[in-house]
Amino acid sequence: MKSAEKKTSAPGVFATTRWSLIRSGAGSGSGDRETREALAELCQIYWRPIFFFIARRGYPPEDAEDLTQDFFVRILRGDWLQKADPARGRFRSLLLKSLQNFLNDAVDRRKSRKRGGGISFISWDTWMAQTPSQLTLSCEALTSWPAERVFDASWAATTVQRALNGLREECERKGRRRVFEVLSTYLSAERDDLSYPRLAAKLRIPESTIKKLVYRMRQRFHMLLREEVRQTVADPADVDGELRHLCGSLAASSA
Repeated sequence: MKSAEKKTSAPGVFATTRWSLIRSGAGSGSGDRETREALAELCQIYWRPIFFFIARRGYPPEDAEDLTQDFFVRILRGDWLQKADPARGRFRSLLLKSLQNFLNDAVDRRKSRKRGGGISFISWDTWMAQTPSQLTLSCEALTSWPAERVFDASWAATTVQRALNGLREECERKGRRRVFEVLSTYLSAERDDLSYPRLAAKLRIPESTIKKLVYRMRQRFHMLLREEVRQTVADPADVDGELRHLCGSLAASSA
């Protein structure tokens, strides 16, 4: 979305962030195309952590879907846009706090039956039918973990998946889709089952080339992951801390 990509020279503010995306709808009319585009993009990025959090709070799937839609409508149409301040911290934390407040509001829960004023912007059937991510949380986690832990783990999975998607797209543009499919499971330096000879035979390329490809793909993946995290914090100094938090959430979910 071009309107969310505008550059800024203000110190401490990133040119392209989730903050700029959510603010792009501020002050727009309820039917404004820019608002709907910003809303759609936010939903595409964050609907899973929000939906899973709401469902873990005890809402049936259909109600969780309605509430997820209503939550995004409130964000982009309410005063939250004007009040949202990057200086307050991580976008993840602010979104979770806003979601908790939203669910604690009994009036809003009753209004959720209206599905955001009659507007439906999420194609749930299409999204739910998408190929499950390798980072999808287990049924046990979704039903036994505290809602906040589910939110963080799903947020981390979403962030990593977006970085992986970016790496896959780059490989496809270079005609290396097969390389990505084979090597993408070895992007973590902790993998102890990495066999360069086996991968070289599988891809039918020299072992020395495999080593270079794995190294470069890991480096590029880490850069893309940092960029994803960078878009959700207000201060560059917070990137490493947020990365550690997300990696910890993922490690706990796979334990």
